[in-house]
Amino acid sequence: MHIAPAFGAEDMEVGRANDLPLVMPVDTECRFTAEVVPYAGVFVKDADDQIMDDLEETGMLYSRLPYEHSYPFCWRCHTPLIYYAMSAWYIQTTARKDDLLRANEEVTWYPGHLKHGRFGKWLENNIDWSLSRERYWGTPLPVWRCAQGHDHCISSREELSKLTGTDLSDLELHRPFVDEIKFACPECGSEAQRVSEVIDAWFDSGSMPFAQWHYPFENQDVWRQRFPADFICEAIDQTRGWFYSLLAISALMTDGHTCYKNVVCLGHILDGEGRKMSKHIGNVVDPWSVLNTQGADALRWYLFTVSSPWFARRFSQDHIDEVIRKFLLTLWNTYAFYTLYANIDGFEPREHHIPVEERSLMDRWILSELNLLVKSVTDGLEQYDAFGTGRQIADFVDELSNWYVRRSRRRFWKSEEDSDKVAAYLTLHECLLTVAKLLAPFTPFVAEEIYRNLAGERYADAPESVHLCDWPQIAEALIDPDLSFRMGAALKVVNMGRAARMVAQLKVRQPLDVVVVAVDVERQAALSSLADVVLDELNVKRLDFADSAADLVTYSVKPNYRTLGPRFGKNMPDLAKAVEQLDTTIVLKRLEADLPVKVAVQGVTHELDKDDLIVEAAQRTGFAVEKDGDVVVGLSTTLTPELAREGLARELVHHVQNTRKAAGFQIEDRIDIWVAGPEAVAEMLSQFEEYVRHETLGVGLSWGTEVEPAEGSYREELKINGLPVVVAVKKTDRL
Repeated sequence: MHIAPAFGAEDMEVGRANDLPLVMPVDTECRFTAEVVPYAGVFVKDADDQIMDDLEETGMLYSRLPYEHSYPFCWRCHTPLIYYAMSAWYIQTTARKDDLLRANEEVTWYPGHLKHGRFGKWLENNIDWSLSRERYWGTPLPVWRCAQGHDHCISSREELSKLTGTDLSDLELHRPFVDEIKFACPECGSEAQRVSEVIDAWFDSGSMPFAQWHYPFENQDVWRQRFPADFICEAIDQTRGWFYSLLAISALMTDGHTCYKNVVCLGHILDGEGRKMSKHIGNVVDPWSVLNTQGADALRWYLFTVSSPWFARRFSQDHIDEVIRKFLLTLWNTYAFYTLYANIDGFEPREHHIPVEERSLMDRWILSELNLLVKSVTDGLEQYDAFGTGRQIADFVDELSNWYVRRSRRRFWKSEEDSDKVAAYLTLHECLLTVAKLLAPFTPFVAEEIYRNLAGERYADAPESVHLCDWPQIAEALIDPDLSFRMGAALKVVNMGRAARMVAQLKVRQPLDVVVVAVDVERQAALSSLADVVLDELNVKRLDFADSAADLVTYSVKPNYRTLGPRFGKNMPDLAKAVEQLDTTIVLKRLEADLPVKVAVQGVTHELDKDDLIVEAAQRTGFAVEKDGDVVVGLSTTLTPELAREGLARELVHHVQNTRKAAGFQIEDRIDIWVAGPEAVAEMLSQFEEYVRHETLGVGLSWGTEVEPAEGSYREELKINGLPVVVAVKKTDRL
């Protein structure tokens, strides 16, 4: 095997270890030199065929065939490259390896495995830093050399001025200007001229903590106050770039200390196909198209909350749309709900005070959750966990909108301004204001808009911007763990009940007879204390508890012949019998815990996993059942005539509300209503007339198989629960 120390790093190492000469038959233009007579002046890759022809002609060629192997190419023009040994200036970092390692021990890395993994191993295997570059642009290497080889490293303009005898305080310290400066060598008197190299740009960026203060020449006190920095953030490739250059220069300057305390290392943003974005490939998403159509906050929130920052992420504008829909619009609609009704009522938060302990259970719960959120977000951000804290904020906003506000709507809607309505306003105002402050680092523009409208532009003594506010403080006294547990149990059952409705294709507006829940005793007590909440949310008449999950659903376990057949062959019937005799409850618990299930066949114990067993569930007749861990929820699906009529009434209210909206009415407008439909609709209205009028702000309500709406009314033809219905509405001044 041949070795070429001048054309490969590994070859160079072997050559040095064996004291081999450095033969350089190629010039810097990548052409053979005059010493290589047959190929002098030929580009090395162009000479391949000629060399093989000559070898073949002399009988020295054993074989000639094409084969693929990894080879370097220029990433811009795709021409082949060669490794080439050149003289260069180095910083001997290997002599200070212990300082580099000691500096790294002072750093907290996110993710932690980089500290002694990718980055730590890079330091362990550290090589000397090649400082110089053969380029035109860059910081000139401040070394002047004379013809006799005497080198002089210049430290300042002042020193250079003294050597030249000229005032160079205004000298532009870049090429070509600095190259024109020459002086007599202090050692031999011959002319000294600057060497041609410039400095590695990473040295410039790594010098930032010192260079920005001109340290150590001045500003020592300022530098000490601000060194080391608390935080640095860059992509994973900077473990061998900026992260390294900063730490290396700092360790050399301070005898083994770091210039940053914490590092958050980012994964790359990939295109939709999982490739790294590159202008050269042409798969870069134009950021302005995202900013102009979906906004900076949507992009920021997506990047914060899609995954932990150190994971690579596939980017798609469809994902940004999902962020807008799921989070930003939910938040904005909640904010818009508050401002709409607060403006209608002329509500001014500073004019009211109701102690939290005197407010409703829902108010106390959401304020408890709010302070738990402040606590967890504060703790998380102090650990540089933007992903986890962002998700927590999103969960809270979802609960605020889809649980607290939805369950409190009637408190805002009622006309009288009693203490309960005021408490609802105060509670929602505090939640929105606090969330705006928590969101300021994540979505600065949305947070600013909400804050300014709620406080910044309303009160002269309030900070003008959310970004000038103090970080929210935790009100420990408002945190109620018991209430959080009880409401959490209710929320889980409600969500499972809604899922069961979806499976059974029963709308939430259709009331049902009973919900049966199988839970432990502690959660039974929690649910009993909030039974009215559960029943109202699920639109169910009664809450019952099952003695066990088996009252709602039974399970059977069978062997999976596809996976087990090849293993057991003729013993498969024996295995099937053994599986049928297993305790189903124990099997389910082991499978849910990802533990193997042991079964004996002909005296030999075998282990089966979840792919080896088929679990079949049989639900209780007349029920839609959902299971989540050790909680089972069953909804009665049998509709009595009474339940069907009530469901029809709720559907009619829903459609009247939509008709009001389509007619352009304001939320507070009162209306007259006309409903024409079959006998079933008339029977329903004879029972639920008052309910329909109350829910729709209806003053007059006329119905029958045929009705004649007043002139100027807005009319729609609808299908309600499969029945043809005509609804007409008209605004009225009557009360």
